Amino acid sequence: MGWRKNVPPIPGRHRYQRTRGILCVAGKHPKWATRHAVTSQPENRPTALTRSLGYGGLIPFVGLAMAMWWLPQGQQATAALALLAYGATILSFMGAIHWGLTMREASGPSAGMLLWGVTPSLIAWVGLLLPVAPGLLLVAAVLWICFAVDRRVYPATGLREWLPMRLHLTIVASACCIAGAVRISGVSS
Repeated sequence: MGWRKNVPPIPGRHRYQRTRGILCVAGKHPKWATRHAVTSQPENRPTALTRSLGYGGLIPFVGLAMAMWWLPQGQQATAALALLAYGATILSFMGAIHWGLTMREASGPSAGMLLWGVTPSLIAWVGLLLPVAPGLLLVAAVLWICFAVDRRVYPATGLREWLPMRLHLTIVASACCIAGAVRISGVSS
């Protein structure tokens, strides 16, 4: 494999070089090189696939919240528990993103990012131990806390363009959790 010398460095990262459609860390033997697929889409923007998957991930939130309002009362608890479990799963995913971001750092993983990365899943676990309505409210609140953290982290990691989609996803997911909590707690008629 040939190495090209005049490739501009990525700010805050190792110097990368293109070799046969693969980006490799400069100065490393290709056998041990860190490889990243070369794409035509800028790394800091959501692709059509990521938007489809992100917005598609709202289907269980919306479907289960609607089911709680339309199903007979005896079946609402099952839909509520499914909504809580799905919300907890998404919170675990939201934390895991931070592990992925910090593992890319040339200086090594950030302890703060690693700690934050496990926090949403631990809080989600607590939410699963609570009665369903408070659990759903906790998930809704933590979705917003995750968004607040991401508003600070994403720009620093070159992912500012992801924030509008994150906001849309947070609005819908948290609204569904709140609607489910309201329904299961019997506040609405």
